[in-house]
Amino acid sequence: MVKARVTGCTTRRLLFLGLVLIAASVFLRAQEGDEPAPVLKASALLTPALLKGPHHSVADAVATEGFFHQFTVSSEFGSFEALGRSQLAVRIHEIDALFALQDVSKTEVFLTAAGQSVVNVGKSAAGVVTDPSGTAKNMGSGVKRFGVNLGRRTKRAVDSSGDSAGDENTEGNAATGAANSVLGVNSAMRRWAQKVGVDPYTTNPVLREALEGIAKVDSAGSIATKVVVPIPAVVGMTSSVGSLVWSKDPEEVRKINEQRLRDLRVPEAIAKALAGNRTFTLTAQTRLIAALHAVNVRGCADYAATAAVATNEREALFFVESAEMLQERHAREQVSKILSDSRALVAALPGGKAVALLPLDWVRATSATTGVLRELAARAKEELGATTLDIHLTGRASPRLTKEIPALGWRMVG
Repeated sequence: MVKARVTGCTTRRLLFLGLVLIAASVFLRAQEGDEPAPVLKASALLTPALLKGPHHSVADAVATEGFFHQFTVSSEFGSFEALGRSQLAVRIHEIDALFALQDVSKTEVFLTAAGQSVVNVGKSAAGVVTDPSGTAKNMGSGVKRFGVNLGRRTKRAVDSSGDSAGDENTEGNAATGAANSVLGVNSAMRRWAQKVGVDPYTTNPVLREALEGIAKVDSAGSIATKVVVPIPAVVGMTSSVGSLVWSKDPEEVRKINEQRLRDLRVPEAIAKALAGNRTFTLTAQTRLIAALHAVNVRGCADYAATAAVATNEREALFFVESAEMLQERHAREQVSKILSDSRALVAALPGGKAVALLPLDWVRATSATTGVLRELAARAKEELGATTLDIHLTGRASPRLTKEIPALGWRMVG
C-alpha cells in the first residue's frame, strides 16, 4: 500500500516535470521565433528639426512592420505618409517648397505677370498649395504594405517580416502617377522645380499641381529670374543628376540614360524594361543609371536587370539608394564586382572583403531575414571570393539580430 502511494507520487512528479519541460521548450521556441514588429517614437528617431519645423510636424507613433519606419507628416497642405527616413526627408522638403511657391504666388511681380486675363490661374496655383483637402490627404494610402525582398531576383517570396510586394490597387495608383510624371513637364516647370529644389517629375500631386500653376503664368521665365527662393538643395539627388533633369527635356534625359545602359552592356530588352517600369520616375531612373555607370564593374548590368523588376515605388527607391551607396563606396574604395541575381547589393572590395550595402531603417531577426543573410554570406564567399563580410546599414539592426549577425557570417560596420 505504501509502495503504491510512493509509486503514484513519483509518477505525478515525473508527469509534472515533463509538463514543465514541455512548457519551457515551447517558451524557448517562442523566444527563438520571429521578432515582433516594433512600435517606435519619432522623437527618439529624428532630430528636432525633422520632427517639427515651421511648416510640418511628424506624428510620434512610428510603426515598423518591415524594413522601413512608417512616418505620418502633418502640414497645412494635408497629411502625408512617408515610408522610410529618406522618403520622410523628401516629403518635408516638398512641404517647404510648397510654402515657397505659395509666397511666390503672392508677390507683386507674380501678380503683375499674371494679369487680369490669367488671374484665375494664379489663384489656382495658390489654392493648390493652401487647400489641405483633396489628393494630399490620401497620398501614401496603402504604403504600409510596400516593402522590399533582399533575396535573389529569381525569387519573389514574401518576407515574413512584413515586406511584401505591395497592395495591388495602391501599386497601380503609384505606377500610374510615375508613368504620367513626364507628361506636361515643360521647361517652365523644370525651371521652377530647380528654383525650389524638387524633382520636376514628382509623384506628389499637390506639389505637381502647384508647379504646373506657377509655370503657366511664367511660361517665358520672366518671373523666375526676378524671384529669390530661399530653399536648400534638393534632397536625394546629386548635382549632376539635378542638372540633367532640370535643364534637359525628358527625351534628352532618356537618350543619355539609354547610352549609359549601353556602356554598362545592359541587354536592350532589359534597358527597355527598366525605361518602361512605371514605379520609377524619370529622375529615379536617372539616379540609378548614373550611379551604376559611375562604377561600371562586373555585375552592374545585372543589378540594372534586378531593378527593372521593381514592383512598387518604395522598392524602386531601395534600388536607387543601393546603387548610390555603391557609387559612394567605390569613390573611397575600389569595387571590383558585385554579386549577381541579388536584390541586396553586395560589393567585392580589395583584400578579400565584401560589403552588403543596405539602405534600410530597421532590420530585425526573422526566419526570412536570417535565411537571406546566411545565403548571401555563402554566395559572397563562393562567387566573390570574399573572406571577410561586412554589412553597411544606413539604419539600425535590432539588439537580438546584432548578436546573431556574427553567427550568420557577417560583422556590422558603420
